[in-house]
Amino acid sequence: MTARMDTRFADLKAAGRPALVTYIMGGDPDYETSLAIMKALPAAGADVIELGMPFSDPMADGPAIQAAGLRALKGGQTLKKTLQMARDFRRGDDETPIVMMGYYNPIYIYGVERFVKDALEAGIDGLIVVDLPPEMDEELCLPALKAGINFIRLATPTTDEKRLPTVLRNTSGFVYYVSMTGIPGSALADTGKVAAAVARIKQHTPLPVCVGFGVKTAEQARVIGASADGVVVGTAIVNQIANTLDANARASADTVESVATMVRGLASGVRAARAATVA
Repeated sequence: MTARMDTRFADLKAAGRPALVTYIMGGDPDYETSLAIMKALPAAGADVIELGMPFSDPMADGPAIQAAGLRALKGGQTLKKTLQMARDFRRGDDETPIVMMGYYNPIYIYGVERFVKDALEAGIDGLIVVDLPPEMDEELCLPALKAGINFIRLATPTTDEKRLPTVLRNTSGFVYYVSMTGIPGSALADTGKVAAAVARIKQHTPLPVCVGFGVKTAEQARVIGASADGVVVGTAIVNQIANTLDANARASADTVESVATMVRGLASGVRAARAATVA
């Protein structure tokens, strides 16, 4: 198993703070800009990077991430290029964990055995494949785990006590708690319910529990981070990228720094999370 993920969460636990997990779509709005954003994330305060694999039919994504995927595909992004992004990133950073997130179709077409081998070689630490349930673990989950790549599962408010052990069975790295049902990025979940859900999941697993969907501001990150082991921010970052693009959806001079500034703000919220609970 790649050690980067476990090392990062152990270090954060020792520091007494949750992780900031940041999502970007690989290749949005173009390869070079996307790579520059990715490289800027750790210095801005990101602890884990989720790297989206663009797909033409992303049925579980909200409008913002769908649009980002389409921009990336239009710009020529492929799964091969997304793996190359990870390689290029690794040349300057061998510590920040990278989780590739997306759908099974592009991986299936690429070839599972080839994908797992190339992902490991590119420095990928984990996978989130939203349309592969535990019942299909033999497709990708087990080959990935065998190769030493974490397979991260999503739990939701509708994942009951009976289902949870099945969801957690081959999960490693961390558990991603999707804090609400509905369109990603559309609202913020009830923080009291989030804390209770994190506690419930932790009764079933020693893994860190990271919470996402709806976090947009440093204050929201602080509140969620008080009970979670990590705060996941995706839609807000993707929207920040989109807001800096010109009329032809091309990057502007402000795109990379605008995202870095936003992430610095979110990181300040995450770093204040436990301090606020102790005070």
